[in-house]
Amino acid sequence: MPELPDITIYIEALETRTIGHRLTKTELRSPFLLRSVNPSPAALENLQVRELRRIGKRIAFGFDDELWMVLHLMIAGRLAWADKPKPSRKKTILAVFHFDNGALTFTEAGSKKRASLHIVQGGAALDKLDPRGLEVLESSCREFGERLTLRNHTLKRALTDPRLFSGIGNAYSDEILHAARLSPVKHTQKLKLDEIECLYNCCLSVLDEWTARLRNEAEHGFPKKVTAFRPEMAVHGRFGEPCPVCKTAIQRIRYAENELNYCPRCQTEGRVLADRSLSRLLKKDWPRTIEELENAKSSVE
Repeated sequence: MPELPDITIYIEALETRTIGHRLTKTELRSPFLLRSVNPSPAALENLQVRELRRIGKRIAFGFDDELWMVLHLMIAGRLAWADKPKPSRKKTILAVFHFDNGALTFTEAGSKKRASLHIVQGGAALDKLDPRGLEVLESSCREFGERLTLRNHTLKRALTDPRLFSGIGNAYSDEILHAARLSPVKHTQKLKLDEIECLYNCCLSVLDEWTARLRNEAEHGFPKKVTAFRPEMAVHGRFGEPCPVCKTAIQRIRYAENELNYCPRCQTEGRVLADRSLSRLLKKDWPRTIEELENAKSSVE
């Protein structure tokens, strides 16, 4: 799922291409995309884009007459811009937004169709789409700590809850927790003050670093390689590969359609976290430490 750094770069690219330009036509290809009824997509036609906003992981286009078009890419949604668009009948295309200077194509890989489009009018209607998570990059450490410890969740769950924190998802939460050397399953209300401060600073540094990386990668063009799995990441999507800090093999826990990636030496004091399905299957054979894990691998080899 595109997260805060990815959405920020999308918005920067869209601002230079759409602000001050008219939306001439909305071409909806999927009946599942539109999640609102009134106003209709036709209400936006021939109106100018006045501003863009990030609302959590959503992209909001502000038009004349306080009309808003809000896109939520979810896990597999992506955007592409063409100054001179060519007709395409690809099944992954959910919608094409034609402007007076080009076209924005909204695609989604897979068949689950979770991406969404809302068209609303007025600030109050727009606010209803906002899960109101804290903007970490605009917050103080005190505000961050208060929000983090509001409920006693695991750190992974807390960081990825859009009602607690805005724009942080599966990928960057892994990177933040690795940078902070904190276990993803440690509970928020058991954190010490210095751990909260460290986590706050790592949120700032990781999000800022990756936003800068993606900005440089785009080089003023439209983002083309938006993905949650990047080889430069420390732990996310790197199961079995060596930790860049200590060289221990990265471990993971899969749940639903997400995964949790971590270094057992840097983050969990050498403990291998229990995978809900595999640990139940293996029971006593489930490796609980790095040493047991490495011995199990050696015996197989």
